[in-house]
Amino acid sequence: MIAAWYDSQGSAHEVLEVGTLPTPEPGPGEVRVRVQLTSVNPGDTKKRRGWLGSSMSYPRVVPHSDGAGFVDAVGSGVEQSRVGERVWVFGAQSYRAFGTAAQFTVVPEWQAVALPASVAPEVGACLGIPGITAHRAVFGDGSVEGKTVLVHGVLGGVGSLAAQLARWKGATVIGTVRTGADLEQARASGTKFAVALDDPDAVTQVREFAGGGVDRIVEVSFSDNIDFDATVAKNDTVIAAYGTRDARPSLPFWPMLFDNITIRLLGSDDFSQQVKMTAALDLTDAASVGALSISVDDPLPLDRIADAHDRVDAGTRSRVVLQIPE
Repeated sequence: MIAAWYDSQGSAHEVLEVGTLPTPEPGPGEVRVRVQLTSVNPGDTKKRRGWLGSSMSYPRVVPHSDGAGFVDAVGSGVEQSRVGERVWVFGAQSYRAFGTAAQFTVVPEWQAVALPASVAPEVGACLGIPGITAHRAVFGDGSVEGKTVLVHGVLGGVGSLAAQLARWKGATVIGTVRTGADLEQARASGTKFAVALDDPDAVTQVREFAGGGVDRIVEVSFSDNIDFDATVAKNDTVIAAYGTRDARPSLPFWPMLFDNITIRLLGSDDFSQQVKMTAALDLTDAASVGALSISVDDPLPLDRIADAHDRVDAGTRSRVVLQIPE
């Protein structure tokens, strides 16, 4: 099969290679997916470059956890009827060496989710890690119907999906952006109540939109925003954080204690199977009824994988996908 891989960590153009590798075979309880599109997540590029001092988990890595295609073969214990099924894939390179940057990838069958005909493959390819993280951030502490959810970084991959999922399930969503220059884009994307964090009245605006404090906070940069979050929270607010700039953040303990604030930290690779499956079903349902919109760049060919990684590392807001050759 044609695939991309790296045998050592480093910059994209130095370590990523494209060539041929043996085609994998599915084991018991697994399916083999013929990948048509593979998406690039920040977590994929962090693994490649050794973020936070991480080392190679395997001698050779075929990167990327998410993608879309169709089931090509099944292992023992899997219904033969799944062959030919259109699917989206998540977690392919989570605790496994070979991900979706290849013509074929093998995953446990529950990680290949049926993709309705109404959902474009490029949307399916981008649901995985950001969608499951967003789902857990929004719903990890129960229903949000009738509640107010503050989503930081509402134009980002996780933030945009979190906002859409929360609205889909009946929440009022307030979204933040870094500067006033981003407000128009946030509102155009469906976030009616958008606030720029560089506005000195940002806290007041959030509290006015919320009619007091917010119920849930989806947090992309815990260390940067924790004082802000504590100010806009109310009793029993939940802060669900999936990112931070400072690895050892400080926080205003007593104000948060008196508000009985819960801090939920999200490491998506280690969510339980049930959590991931529930998220996958909800994401598929939301996408099938048009409740999710994802900005996706035109696909690049697989041999431009290094350029794709550079785009993600540069902080592009559109999702980056690669077309796998026939």
